[in-house]
Amino acid sequence: MNQTRKCFTKDFTQQEPIPQAGMARAMEIMQSGKLHRYNVSPGEVGEAALLETEFAAYMGTKYCLACASCGSAMYLALKSAGVKPGDKVLCNAFTLAPVPGAIENTGARIELVEITDSYTIDLDDLDRRARDSAAKWFLMSHMRGHIADMERILEICDAHGLVLIEDCAHTMGATWNGRKSGTFGRIGCFSTQTYKHMNSGEGGLLVTDDEDIIARAILHSGSYMLYDKHTSRPSLDVFEKHKLLTPNYSCRMDNLRAALLRPQLAELDLRCVRWNERYQVLEERLNRIPGLVCPARDPREGYVASSIQFSLLHADKSATHRFLAANEERGVHLKWFGNIEPVGFTSAYQSWRYFSGLPELPRTNGVLASLCDMRIPLTFDLDDCHCIADIISEVAAETLA
Repeated sequence: MNQTRKCFTKDFTQQEPIPQAGMARAMEIMQSGKLHRYNVSPGEVGEAALLETEFAAYMGTKYCLACASCGSAMYLALKSAGVKPGDKVLCNAFTLAPVPGAIENTGARIELVEITDSYTIDLDDLDRRARDSAAKWFLMSHMRGHIADMERILEICDAHGLVLIEDCAHTMGATWNGRKSGTFGRIGCFSTQTYKHMNSGEGGLLVTDDEDIIARAILHSGSYMLYDKHTSRPSLDVFEKHKLLTPNYSCRMDNLRAALLRPQLAELDLRCVRWNERYQVLEERLNRIPGLVCPARDPREGYVASSIQFSLLHADKSATHRFLAANEERGVHLKWFGNIEPVGFTSAYQSWRYFSGLPELPRTNGVLASLCDMRIPLTFDLDDCHCIADIISEVAAETLA
């Protein structure tokens, strides 16, 4: 490699440190030994319960449950909403493996829906499949933070009697037309895994306004008969209907992780602004590169872009591999959704062979074949974003011409 070429040396997986207040509180909890969310003194409210109350207030929802992961939150959401083995659940084909995994875990059948060139669900295909499949459940991913037309989605759900559950792993803090992502469906599910908008290593948050759903979710999560220790919950009478009929799946969050998250929640909106500043630099620069395009975003979408996606317009598979390899050689780590075999966190729907009847989705295949994906950690500054764009531009000129 020509040693005079610019290279990028920062780590695309390096996140910012946990706020000092979170580390201090976590140390206090470790010194006390009271990591389990129900290991609290009489009258004491644990960190997990405090996080739930604070996140529900942030979202403007009645209830919140802190879970072990977003995948477990989605599983609890499906079970608590009433999904049973053999039921059919609609799901967009562009998502990550925990989403179909949550559906499979319920014993339900998965019906994948096409996506568009803007990386969002194809609403015409959703309408057709909802009509033809007679499905009553729709687990929708706002994949990589791209939000579809939520008013149209609600119209489709109403027309076909679909229960909407939102996977908001990539849209914590985002809005559509001024309304928070995760409040359109019956249930919203969020992630606090390391690469998401709040970082507890692993973790998830489930929000809803439905008292029966939250009661079942709390019981499913593994509250034993200690649900009275939750502060984000309905009256105890609601639990009487469900407590002996609801299995314990042990999907709780612990007090240690909740302690790490609470100070991050206080900083979330500022973090969202900082992510978008970086995204906007990259988006503007990448859209100037011949052969690359970041699809235009709907003005109603109040996105939070902790990653960026772009499509290679005219590259065949060989040129795409050259482009990816040359960027990697110069320190720019891009993921590609065109691989049939899963690579790291990235997988295409064809690799989910554990459920029968894998469909052929030509529109989705065309979009994924050209789709590149890149994290934007807040440890990168705006100069870093310009450096990355310079490298991608040079590599594109060399490999895609």
